[in-house]
Amino acid sequence: MTTTPPGLRPLPPDLATAEQDLLAACTSALASGDGTRWSAALRFENLRVLPVALRLARALIEAGRTVVLLWPDAGAAALARRDAEDLADRVLDFKQWASSESKQPDALLLAVAPQPSEYDDFAEICGSHSGPVLMLNGRLEDAAVGIGSVARERRKGFVSVWNQAYWLEPVDGGALMRVHPEPWGIYRADPDGYRPLEALDTRPDPETLNAILAGEDGPGLKQQLGNVDRFLDGLRN
Repeated sequence: MTTTPPGLRPLPPDLATAEQDLLAACTSALASGDGTRWSAALRFENLRVLPVALRLARALIEAGRTVVLLWPDAGAAALARRDAEDLADRVLDFKQWASSESKQPDALLLAVAPQPSEYDDFAEICGSHSGPVLMLNGRLEDAAVGIGSVARERRKGFVSVWNQAYWLEPVDGGALMRVHPEPWGIYRADPDGYRPLEALDTRPDPETLNAILAGEDGPGLKQQLGNVDRFLDGLRN
């Protein structure tokens, strides 16, 4: 179902504003009662996800949440502990959490950037944790090459339980954003900035996104890509 775009919030002009939206979306999603598996993503190149994750964790802790930061591997967890001594006792890698005898069943697990290669470990963690899990910049889906049909179906089932709290992605000629509980917004890059085109109840597939962006007379491709580049420069940390 399509709604009207005027209610869409403007795109964030910089990373600090994007992180404010990210925190608001995650806080709203976690308090909504609409499930305990939430994902959030800032999908643009050259983003350093470590400082974003640390700032988000601190903000959630300040808001009263018991937060455990989980990283897929020991090296990433060590970097997090080095950069955030105040959070060091809350930082674990997947294997450390799995083997821990002092798990907090109601803690919010902030899982940072799990990839398809960590699917089995991450799925096991989520399956055994009764509290909420917030996945930041994770990628659970892949081509599933080389695995059987049963494993593919199991993976699809796991992917399907996740709800999107926050999404920000520049695309050719525009951008896509979702801030819970608001709808998904499609924005077109015009010479004077980003124009909201469409509000959707669900995330658009690539074909729908491209069709909406191409549905009205817009600037030339060079102009559009220049606007996207400026948008990315403002968001990079």
